[in-house]
Amino acid sequence: MFDKLKKFALVSVLSFAPLSAVAQEVTWQIPTSVPEGSPFYVNFLERFADNADALTEGRVKIEPFGAGVLVPALQVYDGVKDGIIQAGHSTPSYLVNQDPTNAIFAGFPGGMGPEAFITWIYEKGGKEKLAELRAKDGLKNLIVGIGSSEIMAHSNVPVTKAEDLKGLKYRTSGPWAAVMSEYFGAVPTVVPPGEIYTLLQRKGVDLIEWGPPSGNMPEGFHEAAKYIIVPGVHQPTFLWEVVMKQETWDALPEDIKPLLEKAAELTTMQALIHFYGEDVVAMDTYRNGKNEIITLSPEFVKELSDAGNDWISKTAEAQKGEGNATMSDILADYQAFKTLWESESSYLIRNQK
Repeated sequence: MFDKLKKFALVSVLSFAPLSAVAQEVTWQIPTSVPEGSPFYVNFLERFADNADALTEGRVKIEPFGAGVLVPALQVYDGVKDGIIQAGHSTPSYLVNQDPTNAIFAGFPGGMGPEAFITWIYEKGGKEKLAELRAKDGLKNLIVGIGSSEIMAHSNVPVTKAEDLKGLKYRTSGPWAAVMSEYFGAVPTVVPPGEIYTLLQRKGVDLIEWGPPSGNMPEGFHEAAKYIIVPGVHQPTFLWEVVMKQETWDALPEDIKPLLEKAAELTTMQALIHFYGEDVVAMDTYRNGKNEIITLSPEFVKELSDAGNDWISKTAEAQKGEGNATMSDILADYQAFKTLWESESSYLIRNQK
């Protein structure tokens, strides 16, 4: 395996060092944190590869790799920083334990939904703030996916109130794991995406969360557990990105850089619309199948959201107390726009019963 990694590292060097000698053509091997064929693999990474190919007229070739081929699923960011891979595709959710500032971008209970979040990212400075965060690690990032709200859980047991969560083994990650443990007494378990189905089916956990309705459908979670719990208060939206070392980005021809930025933005917009369209179809399929769908009461949703907001506010204050005000500053900007959106977006028609 080590020899293979050395080979890919060598390919990386050869792909970038002689750019002028290969007519400014660029090839990236990009692993992701999900198995090949996953909706996140197809809807985010493969779509980005296609858009990059189209907008650069074939000058940039992106070769996607599923989780575990080049680096372990949860070590994509480390693989980039260590120089094992030239670029990687993953989500800030897997970095929350290293730096909780990532929770703002990963999506957290009580946070913005996809409409407000994508607006904050692209129109109100969120994209630039994430770029600054990555730059502290010497990385350049391209946002290539913002998702719709997730299913809160596929579960072997019914959950309708806070007391039901106590002691449950819950496959999750990021901010929700902290909230479940600290506020509700659940037992979070983080496992690579490819292991989730088996864990749920064999009752190694009581419940799992993974993605939006259409993202979960091909994984078969609805076949492994009876209950489907909504709404996705734990993850109102989520973000995926491609990261690389800044020097890798700097080595690109200048005229290619804006084309890749546009390819990434196009991917994000297309992917979110795709989720919207497929999610309602998936929910209809679930509702007419063998599963029991549990819709949480507004009071319980508020309790979960309040816990998430309390956790992220206290975490930001703790970071500030240790001399790092980055999370506090970004969160203040995020919350200010969220408040504005909640106050002034009622003019929108949302076609809900």
